[in-house]
Amino acid sequence: MKSKIYPRHFDPRLFFIALTLSMASAAFAQRQPQIRQPIDETRLHRLTGNTRSEANLTNDRGRVADSLAMEHMMLQLRLSPDRQAALDQFVDSLHNPKSPSFHHWLTPEEFGSQYGASSSDTATVTNWLQSHGFTVNSVYPGGMLIDFSGTAGQVRQAFHTEVHHLDVNGEPHISNMSDPEIPEALAPVIEGVVSLNDFRPHHMTKRLDKASGQFTLSAGGYTYEAVTPGDLATIYNLKPLFANGQTGAGQTIAIIEDADLYSADDWNTFRSTFGLDQYSSGSLATVHPAGSTLASNCATPGLGAGDDGEAALDVEWASAAAPDAAIQLVSCASTRTTWGGMIAIQNLIHSANPPKIMSISYGQCEAENGASANSAFALAYEQAVAEGISVFVAAGDEGAASCDAGGTSATHGIGVSGFASTPYNVAVGGTDFGDSVAGTNTNYWNSSNGGNYASAMSYIPEIPWNDSCAGSLLANYFGYSASYGSSGFCGSSNGQRYYSAVAAGSGGPSNCATGIAQTTGVSNGTCQGFAKPSWQAGPGVPSDGVRDLPDVSLFAADGVWGHYLVFCWSDIGNGGASCSGDPSTWAGGGGTSFSTPIMAGIQALVNQKAGAQGNPNYIYYQLAATSSCNSDNGDSSGCIFHSITRGDIDVNCGGTVNCFGATQLSTGHARGGSRSGNGALSVSTDSFAPAFGSGGGWNFATGNGSVNAYNLVNAWPGGQ
Repeated sequence: MKSKIYPRHFDPRLFFIALTLSMASAAFAQRQPQIRQPIDETRLHRLTGNTRSEANLTNDRGRVADSLAMEHMMLQLRLSPDRQAALDQFVDSLHNPKSPSFHHWLTPEEFGSQYGASSSDTATVTNWLQSHGFTVNSVYPGGMLIDFSGTAGQVRQAFHTEVHHLDVNGEPHISNMSDPEIPEALAPVIEGVVSLNDFRPHHMTKRLDKASGQFTLSAGGYTYEAVTPGDLATIYNLKPLFANGQTGAGQTIAIIEDADLYSADDWNTFRSTFGLDQYSSGSLATVHPAGSTLASNCATPGLGAGDDGEAALDVEWASAAAPDAAIQLVSCASTRTTWGGMIAIQNLIHSANPPKIMSISYGQCEAENGASANSAFALAYEQAVAEGISVFVAAGDEGAASCDAGGTSATHGIGVSGFASTPYNVAVGGTDFGDSVAGTNTNYWNSSNGGNYASAMSYIPEIPWNDSCAGSLLANYFGYSASYGSSGFCGSSNGQRYYSAVAAGSGGPSNCATGIAQTTGVSNGTCQGFAKPSWQAGPGVPSDGVRDLPDVSLFAADGVWGHYLVFCWSDIGNGGASCSGDPSTWAGGGGTSFSTPIMAGIQALVNQKAGAQGNPNYIYYQLAATSSCNSDNGDSSGCIFHSITRGDIDVNCGGTVNCFGATQLSTGHARGGSRSGNGALSVSTDSFAPAFGSGGGWNFATGNGSVNAYNLVNAWPGGQ
C-alpha cells in the first residue's frame, strides 16, 4: 500500500488541528450577536425593494381590515457580508476534492450552529415580534428563518406599511403598499419579510390544446413528432444506462409543488403506457412536510386551481429519466402571504433526512419577486447545497423577458427569474429540435411508432426553444430577412396573429436580485444581480460579474416546429384530457417545467454512481469546458454537452426598454405614441443586438447546451 509523503516541514496532525481550530474560531465569530444597540422604534430602517408594481393607485381598492389574518409569514434573517463570504467559501470547499471538507455535508442543526443567527439575536427578534402582538410559530433549525402570524393591523404597526385590497385586471389581491420598515437596531440581522402579498409565482408550462397535435402522424398536411419517454431515452442516450442498471435505484427526487395530484393513477398510467413500469423500484409518494417544530404550517393544498397539471407532468417526466427512483411530490398549501412551495422547500431542507435532489418548476422575475424573496430563495438553496442537495430550477418560458410572463409582447426589458438566478441552483433552459427547420425530419424519426410509442432514431440537432416572431429561425422560415419592425415578420399579419408571444426558453444575466427598480418591473434604478459564482467559467461565459442563466438545457418545445411532450393529466375540468386509449389524445405541452424534472432525473443517475453532489454545476462547467460538441454535427462518442449554435431566444417587444424596431401604432396616443409588439428584445435600443443568441460554448440561449446522459454519468468523477 502506498503512503502519502509530506514535506519535512509539514506535519499533517498539526495542519488538521489548526484547521479545526480555525473553523471553530470562524463559527464562533459567526455566532456573535449582530444586534448591538437598544431597539428604538422611532429610528427606522427601510427594507427596500419589497413592494409589488401592482400596488399602485390605479389598482388600489382601500386598506384591508386590521383584523385580517396574516398566517405564517416568514421573516428572513440576514447574513453579514463576512459571514456570507465564510459560508460561500465553505460551500466551495464542499465541492473541492482537495479540501478536507469535500462532501462532508451538514445537517440543518449543524448549518444553524455554524452559520445561523446567534441565539441572542434570534431571541431579540422574536421578542420584538411578540411585543407587537405576533405569534412566533417557529424558528427554523437553520437559524435564518422565523415563521410568525398576526393581523394586517399588527403588520401596519410593526412594519409601518399598510396592506390594501387591489384589483389587478379584474382579479382581487392584497399587498403591502410600501416597503416595510423596522427599527434600525434590527437591520444587521433582518433581511425582510419574504412576502406581504398574495401574488403567486407562475408555473413554467406552455400547454398544448389536446387536438392541435399528434404523435408521428400527419394531420392537416403537417406531421407532428411528439416526444415520449422512449424518445427521450434515445435522443439523450439514456438507454445504455438503463441497460447497465443505472436507473435511479436508491435515489429520491423531491418535486416541489403548491398542488397535489388529481389522481395518482395518472402516474401509473403514464408509466405503464410507455413501458416504465418494468422498473419495479420506481415509486410515487405525496408528502406534506411538517416544520421541525410546527406541524400546522403545511396544509394539504388540494388541486391548486389547476396547478395539479404542473404536478402531474413534473412527477411523470422525472420518472421517465430515472424510472427506478422514488419520486416524492412535496407540497404545501399557500397561505395568505406565503407561497406553499416556499413552505415545502423550507420544511424539506430542515427535515431529518431530505432527498438529495430537488426540482422546482415555478418562477417569478427578480424585479417582481422582491429583494427579500430573492434572498430567501438564495439562502434556502445554499443551505440545501450545504446538506448535499442538488437543486434544479426552471429557468423560465419567457426568453430574456421574465417580467413579461404570459404576455403577447415584452415591455419590461431584460429580466430573469429570481427562483433560478441564485448561485446555488442549476437553472435549466429549453431547446427544440432543428430537423423541421432543416427539412430533415425523416433522418431522425421513423414513419410510425414502435414499441411504447417511441419513434426517434437518434440524437437530433437542437435549436433554442422559441415561439416568438422575433426568433430569427421563424422569421427566416417565413421569408423575412428581419424579425422586427413594420416590414419584419413581427409586423406581418401572420406574425402578429400566430407568433406574437413572450414564449421561449429563458436566459440572461441576473440584474435585479437586490435594490430598487426605478420603473416598476424593470431592472433599473439601484438593481443589482447576484454575483458570478466561482464555478461559472469556461468558453463563452461572459465576464460580466453576475450570475448568468441557464446552466444546461433540454427539450422543452410546445409544438411550433412540430415537437412537444405528452403527459397524463386526467383533470378534464382544469384543462386536462382523458388518459384512455392512444396517448395522441392525451395532454401535451412544453416549457422548462418539463426539462427541469428530466434533468433532475438524469442527476439521480449520477448520484446512483457517485453519491450526493450538492451543486452539480461545479462539475457541469468543468466537463463542458473540455467535452462539448456542436449540436449541428450530431452526437459522438466523446460528447457530454451539445453546444447549441443556431437560433435565439429573442421575443417580440413594445415600448422603449431593451426593445429595437417597434413602430408606433397608427392610433398612437400622446407624443411618443404607444408601441405595438413588433419590435425585438435587444441588448441595445440603438441597434439590433438580440437578447439572446446561441453560439459556440456557453450562451445565454441554452447555457452549456443539452447532455449525452450516458457520457455525463460515466465521466462523473468519483463513486460511492
